Amino acid sequence: MVLEDVRLVRDGRTILDRVDWTVHPHERWVVLGPNGSGKTTMLRIASLWLHPSSGEVHVLGERLGRCDVRTLRTRIGVASQAFADLLRADVAVIDAVVSAKNAALETWWHQYDADDVERGHEVLRTMGVDHLADRQFGTLSSGERQRVQLARTLYAEPGLLLLDEPTAGLDLGSREDLLLRLGHLADDPATPATVLVTHHVEEIPPGWTHALLLREGAVVAAGPLDETLTPESLSACFGLDVHLVRDDDRWRAWARTTTA
Repeated sequence: MVLEDVRLVRDGRTILDRVDWTVHPHERWVVLGPNGSGKTTMLRIASLWLHPSSGEVHVLGERLGRCDVRTLRTRIGVASQAFADLLRADVAVIDAVVSAKNAALETWWHQYDADDVERGHEVLRTMGVDHLADRQFGTLSSGERQRVQLARTLYAEPGLLLLDEPTAGLDLGSREDLLLRLGHLADDPATPATVLVTHHVEEIPPGWTHALLLREGAVVAAGPLDETLTPESLSACFGLDVHLVRDDDRWRAWARTTTA
């Protein structure tokens, strides 16, 4: 995936400002930044649901504006709260997953066979939620929904995974379970390039390789995680002086305090 000089302007306000970003196969990127920094907007562009005001977007060898986005979207796995809100509350979990084959929200729009259903159960097992296959999506807990969404992203063996705040709203146990599973995906060479958006360094899964930091739509820093995620870059990103600690492949950050 390549974004070249990408800008997005809405109602005279610059939301993304000349973003250059390249994600190579098998890289695991975390995108960090405060609210309103453009993280989710950038993912919407990368997932081909939004066109920038200017610049070029290349995804899986195709250029946005010169390709059939309906076909290309089937090769991109997307998990986000906004997408979860589009699913009917009474849709069966297995149907929510299997419909990913055609980047659809309902199974009645296309035909699916026994192999498709078995593939759905396979990815649900990968995320530890196959026992929920016959449940209605709307009856699931937040943690269960997130794992079902991740199963859906894996269903069609995509060439790119885009995860927008997958741990948002989860309790400690559910968060740690999900981060562990994401860490296992990161270690699997079959997992494609993956981008995860979050506000918190504590939610960077083990095995993640790169970081991009955004502030007010502009790139503060981007590159290998160990080189890019520093107290200085994180402070510039969030506009406050922070401590940053790495411990056993996990990160912690907090604001420095001063005494009079």
